[in-house]
Amino acid sequence: MSLTRRQVTSAAVAALPLAVAAAGPASAGPRRRPRTLYIAGDSTAAQKYADAAPETGWGMALPFFLREDLVVANHAVNGRSSKSFLDEGRLAAILGVIRPGDLLLVQFGHNDEKSADPTRYTEPWTTYQDCLRQYLDGARACGARPVLATPVERRKFDADGNAVPTHGDYPASMRALAADEHVALLDIQALSIALWQRLGVEETKRYFNWTATEQDNTHFNPPGAIAVARLVAGALLHRRVLTPRDVRRLGAEIPESWITWPTA
Repeated sequence: MSLTRRQVTSAAVAALPLAVAAAGPASAGPRRRPRTLYIAGDSTAAQKYADAAPETGWGMALPFFLREDLVVANHAVNGRSSKSFLDEGRLAAILGVIRPGDLLLVQFGHNDEKSADPTRYTEPWTTYQDCLRQYLDGARACGARPVLATPVERRKFDADGNAVPTHGDYPASMRALAADEHVALLDIQALSIALWQRLGVEETKRYFNWTATEQDNTHFNPPGAIAVARLVAGALLHRRVLTPRDVRRLGAEIPESWITWPTA
């Protein structure tokens, strides 16, 4: 059943995660409310804190590519699938505050694939699509615009140095759902695997959370998060979800120092 604003509970609203907001000076006359772009997703997009540095979610870098009055509210959370995010009331919390004209950007897949975990697993062509429809229906019921993003690719190469897809049927399922529901699709899986292919086996290590003690081929460090956020912003423009005046710096170098990790 699709969620609506009436189903939002006060407890779910209280569980809202960090939102990146900008407040301007008071004005004597009425002002147009800035739009907010909400992110529903997993650890690849999520806000990271000081104890996780240098791990960086691409949602942390997305504001660098958007106009200052386009607010990013990053509700992505580590370890969540399209199903567990719903079951924990996190979509309900977003629907409690999202307003007409806002955007809901939805990226899941990494944890939907975990068949050994019934709290997270979804089957690509049935329950995955069923869950995603609840995000679409919920946003539309609130007058907001839903946008689907296929899951960003992991770093995996074959013996010949070719970047290998890791998400099975989930990207294809999301593409089909977007076509059926007439929803804008950001094909971040295709864009990211093409980027990893161009960079190659060794250079891609600089984009993932490789440290002296860890070799993580799923999560990003600052350069990787910035690169993926650039793909997302570019796709939002290409798919005409945003206009040229909504984006900035798509071709500019973004300093890694702009990424910060707040204390939890």
